[in-house]
Amino acid sequence: MRLTVAVETFPIAGAFRISRETRTEARVVVATIEDGAHVGRGEAVPYRRYRETVEGVAEAVEAMAPRVADGLTRQDLAEAMPAGAARNALDCALWDFEAKRSGTPVAQVLGLTLRPLTTAYTLSLGEPHEMAAAAEAAGRPLLKVKLGAPSGDDARIAAVREAVPDATLIVDANEGWNEGNLLINMGACAAAGVALIEQPLPAGRDGVLATISHPVPICADESVHTSADLAALVGRYDAVNVKLDKSGGLTEAIAMTEAARQAGLKVMVGCMIGTSLAMAPATYYAQGADFVDLDGPLLLARDREPGLVYDGATLMPPEPMLWG
Repeated sequence: MRLTVAVETFPIAGAFRISRETRTEARVVVATIEDGAHVGRGEAVPYRRYRETVEGVAEAVEAMAPRVADGLTRQDLAEAMPAGAARNALDCALWDFEAKRSGTPVAQVLGLTLRPLTTAYTLSLGEPHEMAAAAEAAGRPLLKVKLGAPSGDDARIAAVREAVPDATLIVDANEGWNEGNLLINMGACAAAGVALIEQPLPAGRDGVLATISHPVPICADESVHTSADLAALVGRYDAVNVKLDKSGGLTEAIAMTEAARQAGLKVMVGCMIGTSLAMAPATYYAQGADFVDLDGPLLLARDREPGLVYDGATLMPPEPMLWG
């Protein structure tokens, strides 16, 4: 088995704005494992919020080349690397490689019948009229609305709801709210019939969530990475966002999803902005999830070929040529 690592850049269609940054491109790290006859790939999206850099993640993956050559398994990987983007790239590459080499699809290994999924479509943070226009133009049944500005989020969500009265709305504040505006913004979300609020407060400063009512269910994102974090969420959150790049790959994402359900938490399957190769493994543990947000490729100016097939808001299962 031989490991190679590549850094690739994909332009974002326009700009993608959240509470703490604006991006115009997605830089991803791709791990490829091959034996001369079979090839497995995994894509990771390093995230600066978690103190990751593209260069650092690529170096961490490359450092595992000798272990891969010696026959590294997914179980070995979980002990050898911490959760995060680097481990995700390798874990997903190993899943794909094992499927290609054995001829047994990942879905069969997991005992799954893959079904199409309804995915959210993300609206970047902007002025109320801009976000309302974007919501109407999107024409999607499920929208994820980025909020978290210093002020005016109540007007933003009201404007979006007026523009799309029948759409299901998820709000993502990306840690942008505080104790001063939390209740006002939550009340505005409740008035707008929002189905879920993601990470309203900064991770580590979210204890107040255990002391207030939740007129809208609250989902942990930055506050949760792996199964080990779930116990601390009880009483504060109603749901968890399970992402491959946080959990460190499909292996832990599956375990985390099962543990979250056992803890009575709803499950959202989310993503960073990456290509279809990054989304494909997530479609497996997204089967049966309460909310699915795997729209990364839809936000790009170009995707991989072949990529995932989106029919409006419907995400089709990945073809084996792409992954799995």
